[in-house]
Amino acid sequence: MDGKKHTAVKGAALVFLSILVLMACGGNNDYAPKPRGYFRIVFPKKAYRQYDSICPFTFVYPVYARIEPDKKPDAKPCWLNMQFPQFNGTLHLSYEHINSPQEFDELVEDAHKLSFKHTIKATSIDQGIISYPAWKVYGVYYTIDGNAASWVQFYLTDSTKNYIRGALYFNTEPRLDSIQPVLDFVKQDVNLMIKSFRWK
Repeated sequence: MDGKKHTAVKGAALVFLSILVLMACGGNNDYAPKPRGYFRIVFPKKAYRQYDSICPFTFVYPVYARIEPDKKPDAKPCWLNMQFPQFNGTLHLSYEHINSPQEFDELVEDAHKLSFKHTIKATSIDQGIISYPAWKVYGVYYTIDGNAASWVQFYLTDSTKNYIRGALYFNTEPRLDSIQPVLDFVKQDVNLMIKSFRWK
């Protein structure tokens, strides 16, 4: 008798569990995957300082960035990296002394080619003219939209002796939807750097 009771209780428990499983599985089929989440970004307060060195130029840059010499083997004097550690980004700055009109034309053409090599991933590339005649600062600003590796590139020159090229990169997968707030924040710093740029 005890064995029969035990079997009956076991059978009832199994039926009860089966009903619970069926109710759980068949009750609501409106499952939706959780949308992709991103880390909350805390932006520092905007504040700036002057960059001045032996290089033939000066500009202002944010206090939350640091400027380091470019350490690549082929780097030249006054090639700099403006690091944004909290955003995992770098503004690469490459200075060249112009020795001839032909060299100037080649540098300008290189800047154009390097910006437009992002055409494969970019949805658009816009060019804006930079012109501050009072300071002899001229150039072109390239805004690259879409999931490209670089979203901002530019060059500045006095058209005779000096030339510098800038390119902003983030060390992350190029997804514009996730990087857009950081990009907008850093672009303000890049734009102010260009406006404050002076040749010595």
